[in-house]
Amino acid sequence: MNRVSFFVIAMVLLLLPDSAWALQDISAVTVKTNPDGSEEYSVTLQILAIMTALTFIPAMVIMMTSFTRIIIVLAILRQAIGLQQSPSNQVLLGITLFLTFFIMTPVLNEVNDKALQPYLNEEVTSMEALDRAKAPIKAFMLAQTRLTDLETFIDISGAEGINEPDDVPMSILIPSFITSELKTAFQIGFMLFIPFLIIDLVVASVLMAMGMMMLSPMIVSLPFKLMLFVLVDGWSLTMTTLAGSFGI
Repeated sequence: MNRVSFFVIAMVLLLLPDSAWALQDISAVTVKTNPDGSEEYSVTLQILAIMTALTFIPAMVIMMTSFTRIIIVLAILRQAIGLQQSPSNQVLLGITLFLTFFIMTPVLNEVNDKALQPYLNEEVTSMEALDRAKAPIKAFMLAQTRLTDLETFIDISGAEGINEPDDVPMSILIPSFITSELKTAFQIGFMLFIPFLIIDLVVASVLMAMGMMMLSPMIVSLPFKLMLFVLVDGWSLTMTTLAGSFGI
């Protein structure tokens, strides 16, 4: 233990000059005021903000895009067919991610053209780029959010001065968007569930009429549900329905 303690103390003493030098360089963290009154943060603060924002990216992808609706519908579809582990959760997540990317491509292209590229070319400041990037995302979320959900969260928050949907801040728009997405996802899932439910009822009635009480209807109905899903090209119809629900 004594040798270990000595080694730790020696390493700390060796690192002290570097630490002191780093503190002298803290002046790199600055906030510059532009002539128009806006503020521009130094590169150090921008990197710190980006690294911090990385922790919120999963939540942003899930809650501010089409991800939520798609994954819920696919999960309900798997349950309706009667398959517990196939497709697996990894496959469903992969399908959802790529379908989300497909649906969000126009929005991402607009963010790239209006915000990212001008910022990389040093034509706009970081704050202006952020405002430009927020506009296409906000427009997408507003297009998918029900007015009743917006009004509900506006009333809950007690916000005033909101006369148009475009005036809604992101703090109110995001929960409103999530609520609308959940409702839409369950509506689509209900419509997908009905055909498979009918097959289960028919099979259960036939087995009961034949006196096969001990045979599980799920075992018999599963092949028929799979056959129906394949014959009607179910995956293509599901993907088309999901993409069409976003106006694509």
